[in-house]
Amino acid sequence: MPITRRHLLATSAAAGVALAGAARAQSYGQRVAVTSDEGRAVANSVLPGEITGQIASLRGVTYVGPREAETTLYEFFDFNCPYCRKAAADVIALHAADPALRIGLVQNPILSPQSAQAAKVALAVQRKLGSEAAWAFYGQLLGKPGKIDGPGALAAGTALGIAGPDLETIADSDEVREALRSQMRIAADLGLYATPSYVLGNAGILGHPGARAMAKMIAATRRCDRLAC
Repeated sequence: MPITRRHLLATSAAAGVALAGAARAQSYGQRVAVTSDEGRAVANSVLPGEITGQIASLRGVTYVGPREAETTLYEFFDFNCPYCRKAAADVIALHAADPALRIGLVQNPILSPQSAQAAKVALAVQRKLGSEAAWAFYGQLLGKPGKIDGPGALAAGTALGIAGPDLETIADSDEVREALRSQMRIAADLGLYATPSYVLGNAGILGHPGARAMAKMIAATRRCDRLAC
């Protein structure tokens, strides 16, 4: 079956309703005083453990880094978020610089139907080839300028060695649609209404603080289980 606009619009609309309610329920401010690489205050909140504990059981999350890592950074992103391009470069650099860190990429395509198309293809790559290929796919798509849509994502996926019809069928499967719904539902439940956003330990972070600031938050989380000690 083809990747259809009807399916994608339904997914995006349902997620938008959920996000609106979650944004009202989950309050973000300066729960911990942290600043970005540019010195601006970073919105953050202490998150409910009963929800953050569900992230690890989500299907289709792309992971890099050791399974036994004490600290995991989850990025919730949209392929058409301009800030996610800068964030992707920094997240990739963090992975290279911190081999003890585990990173999980969670789809949150809230900006457009084209974003949902790309997210479904990314989940299809993850399902077919695993996290290593899906991590490369993430870096490739967010490393180039311009809008990312379904056809562009399919072209990138086939370049990894998946036959186009096979990739399209997986992308429009019930399994991928449910994985995408589940990932977006968690983002909504956590009030992550901006992209990119992050979950680190029991903290939610709205927006991208920059590589240096993120590294400091990761180090503090390891020391004292807070974004700053």
